[in-house]
Amino acid sequence: MSVEPIDLAPATDGDALRAAYSCFPSGVVAVCAQIDSTPVGMAASSFATVSLDPPLVSLCVQHTSSTWPKLRDAPRIGVSVFAASQDLLCRQLAGSADRRFDGIDPQVSDNGALFIPGAAAVLSCSLYNEFPAGDHNLVLLEIEALSADPTIEPLVFHASTFRALEARA
Repeated sequence: MSVEPIDLAPATDGDALRAAYSCFPSGVVAVCAQIDSTPVGMAASSFATVSLDPPLVSLCVQHTSSTWPKLRDAPRIGVSVFAASQDLLCRQLAGSADRRFDGIDPQVSDNGALFIPGAAAVLSCSLYNEFPAGDHNLVLLEIEALSADPTIEPLVFHASTFRALEARA
């Protein structure tokens, strides 16, 4: 058996690192709360499930985010898993903070978690823990209550674009 050498780029090569990260698809979520009667939220594409006991999910937030410091102290944070058809809503929530909720009638729980209508799943969460991780913070959220419809296709972010999943037989 012949072993072929592989040409590796150093991890300090930002373009190569971004290209490698783009090879892994991730779910896309809205992270929102109602704070002082005002909807506050953002989109996150680094969302992952973590644990069943306790029920935890994670996301990564840039240190430069001006939205996360507002959400961090909310009693409940709503996480909405975007449906495949909600790519424009996702872009809107990733855009200018003062226009993120234009034309959106969010759903609000009694404790202030805010949700995007039509999402594949919604999770009412509280902050479980947060860790500095390079130029981001790794945020762990504990799920307190939820609703999900697995028949709704989720929005997927891969290779710097939105994609749909394909079921294979």
